[in-house]
Amino acid sequence: MGLFSFIKNAGSKIFAGSETPEEKAQKVKEHVAKFNFDLSGVTFTSNGDTIVVSGQALNIDEKQKILATAGNVDGVEGVEDQLTLKTPLKIELPDLSKTMYTVKSGDSLSKIAKEVYGDPMKYPVIFEANKPMLTDPDKIYPGQVLYIPQG
Repeated sequence: MGLFSFIKNAGSKIFAGSETPEEKAQKVKEHVAKFNFDLSGVTFTSNGDTIVVSGQALNIDEKQKILATAGNVDGVEGVEDQLTLKTPLKIELPDLSKTMYTVKSGDSLSKIAKEVYGDPMKYPVIFEANKPMLTDPDKIYPGQVLYIPQG
């Protein structure tokens, strides 16, 4: 929810210049509909140079695309987001027991990568995730705790 600003004189040219607020909102809706978004629960209204988009978008990706498409129209200066989601956001936390690894004697980043990812060549993923603590992939020590990115 919020107001997003756009460059007023840039984007798709869909207005003739003499539209009523209702006509302006309808033209923006028709423009957005061309991109095959699910607009069954979405309404558009015009408040000057701002388009108000309300109702329910299918998901977060479609919501963002609808708002961006409505704003990238010549003559639209802002898009007010009043959309909720039909499919709620789902945030999954990683298994925190798998995100930390304590280095054992004889370990190397490639050995750890083989153990946690099944591929020793993924050691740069671990190295990059632990910068600036690690400055060299060959300089780890027993007892050191490393962050292991998941996904």
